[in-house]
Amino acid sequence: MMPSTKVLAWLSSALLLALIVLCVSWEMWLAPLRPGGSWMVLKGALLLVPLFGILRERRYTYQWMSMFILLYFTEGVVRASDPGLSGKLALAEAVLSVLLFVAVVLYARQSAPSRQKAAG
Repeated sequence: MMPSTKVLAWLSSALLLALIVLCVSWEMWLAPLRPGGSWMVLKGALLLVPLFGILRERRYTYQWMSMFILLYFTEGVVRASDPGLSGKLALAEAVLSVLLFVAVVLYARQSAPSRQKAAG
């Protein structure tokens, strides 16, 4: 049984917000590349671009977000071998990215116009 589009929308929003918080806190305070923070914090700011489309449940945003989030997955996998806390945060980024990918793909699939006509 597939979750409803409302559940998937809520899950996508929560995962995206968690990823924003993780990226900003990682690069500013927890384990920045340079002491005091670095320009890498902008990766968290980039996630603000799809945020409002996800919160407003715009299908097109879910569609392109499924490709955009793969950049964060890639970074998480590459940096997961970093020593210490940075590697653990990178692994968390990769996991959140995979979960967000699955949620946005399922939402886009379930909210397709062809599925809406079949259900109605």
